[in-house]
Amino acid sequence: MNPWHDVAPGSGLPSEFISIIEIPMGSSVKYELDKETGLLKLDRILYSAVYYPANYGFIPQTLAEDDDPLDVLVLCQEPVQPRTIVAARAIGLMSMIDGGKPDHKILAVAVHDPEYNSFQDASELPAHRLNMLQRFFQDYKTLEGKSVVVENFLPASAALPVIEDSLRRYDMARRKGFAPTKK
Repeated sequence: MNPWHDVAPGSGLPSEFISIIEIPMGSSVKYELDKETGLLKLDRILYSAVYYPANYGFIPQTLAEDDDPLDVLVLCQEPVQPRTIVAARAIGLMSMIDGGKPDHKILAVAVHDPEYNSFQDASELPAHRLNMLQRFFQDYKTLEGKSVVVENFLPASAALPVIEDSLRRYDMARRKGFAPTKK
């Protein structure tokens, strides 16, 4: 089973969706979905002394502009183990340019976490939480000699068309005989 292709993205799209966690909050290990096998592979240990400030994963059956599944940061109280399915709700969007390509991150909350599930929009979060998320992505590739451009968080309403576009892009690619690509 390949979680990118074989897990349904949910019935509450685009605002609520299923996410697959690749990297638990607090980790400095960058796991990534192996597109061919559906297993997780070790991409790298982060070069900088930073850790993921949220559970990080993707929305299944999506294809983002960077030719990967659409990234999602899922806020909840606890680190979530890799390859765990988490019901999530979009509360914002962080866009960045990474390697010259747009690289959107959907900011979401775990629907079943009572500490976070009442948040409806990124603007409701403490400013420090948003600053930590943004700063992580500004810094995490610095010691690799790579730079990224990170934009400010946008509201939940900005995330919805990005999710819809990535669902459409995936559907179109799959109809054309889309197959996972090697990275």
